[in-house]
Amino acid sequence: MAFSSIRRDYEGAPLTEERADVDPLRQFIAWFEEVRAVERDATTMALATATASGRPSVRMVLLKGVDDRGFTFYTNYESRKARELAETARASLLFYWAAFERQVRIEGVVEKVAEAESDSYFRERPLDSRWSVYASQQSQRVDSRAVLETRMEEARQLYGEDVPRPSWWGGYRVVPDAFEFWQGRPGRLHDRLSYRLDGRLWVRERLAP
Repeated sequence: MAFSSIRRDYEGAPLTEERADVDPLRQFIAWFEEVRAVERDATTMALATATASGRPSVRMVLLKGVDDRGFTFYTNYESRKARELAETARASLLFYWAAFERQVRIEGVVEKVAEAESDSYFRERPLDSRWSVYASQQSQRVDSRAVLETRMEEARQLYGEDVPRPSWWGGYRVVPDAFEFWQGRPGRLHDRLSYRLDGRLWVRERLAP
């Protein structure tokens, strides 16, 4: 199969300085509100982390909150991503919305959310998802699927419907200091607008595609 022959053109609407918001968070929310009505997995984002020595890793996670403080997701605090965040306290996010031929990249420092916030979100999760937190030692080697299913049943029997949030599971917030909005355009002459934080002000620049 000739991968080099797989191609298509992009026909997205222009992303101009006149149309884009001067505030990148408002611009993100405006795009997200358009996308969520069409994209089934609009909250899916790639989370990139790295070790202190520079070895990168990336995986898909779900956005669970966005406000003036940043972008929130939840995970096991003993997972690989958590270990890398402990080393560098930085991460990058990528949203790709194929239906609109758009990408949003976000970079920033990472902090844990308050325990009360993690507690509140944990209570909202489906019951199976709360049990599975106890069944899965995320990123650790497991002998078989049967082991996971046994642990799941043990958690179900132990906690029933009253499942407490374990101390080793909770939320992180990416506090952005850089955004980039990408809009696919014809002839690969894509629109790219970047925002970087200079003190307390966002500086917007156009980048070559």
